[in-house]
Amino acid sequence: MISTIFGKTKPINYIILLGFLFFFYWTVHFLIFKRAYTPEELLLQTVVLAVLLFSIFVVNFIVKRNQITGTNAFTILFYSACLVVFSTTITDNNAILCNFFLLLAQRRLLSMRSLKEMKLKLLDASLWIAVASFFYDWALLFIILVFIAIYFYEPKNIRNWLVPFIGVCTVGIIVYGVLILLDKTTMIREHYRFSFTLTANWITYWASSAKLTIYILLTLFAGFWAFLKLGKLGTGKLITMRLIAISFVIGLVLTLLKTSPVSFPVLITFFPAAILMTKYVEVIKKVNIKELILIAFVTLPLIVFLTESVVK
Repeated sequence: MISTIFGKTKPINYIILLGFLFFFYWTVHFLIFKRAYTPEELLLQTVVLAVLLFSIFVVNFIVKRNQITGTNAFTILFYSACLVVFSTTITDNNAILCNFFLLLAQRRLLSMRSLKEMKLKLLDASLWIAVASFFYDWALLFIILVFIAIYFYEPKNIRNWLVPFIGVCTVGIIVYGVLILLDKTTMIREHYRFSFTLTANWITYWASSAKLTIYILLTLFAGFWAFLKLGKLGTGKLITMRLIAISFVIGLVLTLLKTSPVSFPVLITFFPAAILMTKYVEVIKKVNIKELILIAFVTLPLIVFLTESVVK
């Protein structure tokens, strides 16, 4: 049933997922966390919801344009399932906006596989990462992914290594100029602190987060299995998957550094995780087993969400 619906990219896939996420978003905000918004705040949340829903199209565009997965909609299905498992992430506007701009950056980096307009793609990716850092300062860690992409695709061109610095500095100069006009230059120092708090509560959270641990282990298992199968394919696809795997690791580091009672950056890892899970499902040949796994990926997130809702 699920493989029949999401086994091909069809408009019905978007209707189902976007409709579900629309109601899920407001359910989490109003019924689970019992938020109350003024009209201005409600407008802001609607804009954030629009960005979240549009990210579904961006995710699907990236995987299809770069032929990362087959002609199916499993990636956006798994991406949406991750949102359900970690429902608190959609209450963090910074996570949603930061993730969106990082998606735009990864779109450009993954398209470097064509070896065309390399410098422009590197510049675009660096610009988007710099913009993403406005929401999480540690998002600048993703600039590492840009340098790794250079190393994979065109390391001998020295000018490529300078492009990320130009991109970040360009955004920095523009923002600093605007802040000078607004007389709010202290905002830069207040935002870019690059710190995290190592407290007993913080250690307890990471040690006892079974949900996060299972999520990481499942993703790593899916990635390991995918790489075993990809070893027989071309170098181009293997490099793409390496970038996706590194993106997942960097996202985990950012999650480790920025998670707090009001910040839930694990959302940043959902895109690479969804791709790794998709690649795992795609290599399963037996239809019955594939269907059972897809049913598990859909039902378990709902069970986790409903269980947490009852406990709260």
